[in-house]
Amino acid sequence: MKELEELFSLLEEGTSPYQVVSHTEDYLKKAGFFGLSFGKPWDLTLGEKYYVNHHGSTIFAFTMPERAERMGDIRIAAAHTDFPCLRIKPNPDVKNASYAGVNVEVYGGAILNTWLDRPLSAAGRVAVKSGEILKPDIRYVDLKKPVFTIPNLAIHMNREVNKGVELNKQIDMIPVFGMETSFLSYLAKELSVKEEDILDFELYIYCAEKPLFVGGAEEFISSPRLDNLTSVAALSRAICKAGKRNGLNVIALFDHEEIGSRTKQGAGSFMLNELLDKILLGMGMDPVAVKEAKYNSMMLSVDVAHALHPNQMGKMDITNQPVTGKGLCIKEACSQSYATDCEAIAVVQQLCEAKKIPYQKFVNRSDIPGGSTLGSIASALLPVKTVDIGLPLLAMHSARELMGKEDQKALCDCVREFFSVCQSGRK
Repeated sequence: MKELEELFSLLEEGTSPYQVVSHTEDYLKKAGFFGLSFGKPWDLTLGEKYYVNHHGSTIFAFTMPERAERMGDIRIAAAHTDFPCLRIKPNPDVKNASYAGVNVEVYGGAILNTWLDRPLSAAGRVAVKSGEILKPDIRYVDLKKPVFTIPNLAIHMNREVNKGVELNKQIDMIPVFGMETSFLSYLAKELSVKEEDILDFELYIYCAEKPLFVGGAEEFISSPRLDNLTSVAALSRAICKAGKRNGLNVIALFDHEEIGSRTKQGAGSFMLNELLDKILLGMGMDPVAVKEAKYNSMMLSVDVAHALHPNQMGKMDITNQPVTGKGLCIKEACSQSYATDCEAIAVVQQLCEAKKIPYQKFVNRSDIPGGSTLGSIASALLPVKTVDIGLPLLAMHSARELMGKEDQKALCDCVREFFSVCQSGRK
């Protein structure tokens, strides 16, 4: 299945938001998309395809309508490029007896104990001294090798461990790097620079294990980073494979969802609005027509949902119980932690039913608040019909998560058809 080949490729290569964007950029280029920059003029051509890399960890892509006159509506699908992990702090080297470690902080809502006893590596970007003060040399790096691990304490030294142990983020989560060595000198060697020339870095420690098919019939995928690279892969494929229609299709892959989205790379920024303004003004629309076109839009917020856990069934809502392998989830919450819009949800349901795409509904138990997505944040800045969807997942925010392999195709098909179907309902 091509959808799974593309997903596995992204899961293996997308080891930090920077690597996710780099991989997606390569994918879009191969599909004929042209690169643009927010800081330069755009000379747009009707019928063409473009992308914008924003600060290295967020990327937008769009396909132009075939005709400017009587242009159809705008379709937007958004996801995020980041995931819970550990991030290396400045002055990283830690010495404990003869052991060398690295000082880290927890990024997002990671399930900490799942990171113990695993092979870990690091990826991201490094700023190196250059000849121009205002333009440091930015190096992108993925160590690829499992150079870190966080060992558990033996049960003989912690007899209560199986009753549950709270891990201290500063004490218990220090990864071991080696014996009598320095991570900073290792990093300098990897980059072929002097240690003193490394100015700063954004390096994320990631689980270095590979994605695998598991289950008696290999019906599951176990992998790091399923949240939310399943959605990134689906959106990238959908915008490349969508059928022709005279409308504007946009994907927005934001960074920083796991820490609140309110950054220059996040869904809480003005960048989606800025993107639409540049496109529509570049098509020759006047400012009033631009505003009208933006309100004639619909957005999918695409992020994973919780699947019913077979050993903890009481944690799920009593009447809405999605499982893996039975299709994507439409996510609803009256608190608007998921972007809930009856009309938009009905659109997705009709689309799925017309195209025979399996879907389910997810709602949190009334006494469990659950998580949130970028959907409500983005739609507050661009107030259009919005609905949250995503594939159901087990072990969300674990170092390894679990999904049903059939659900990826359902998600890809749904977003592709969302970008393809005409306003009349026919392609």
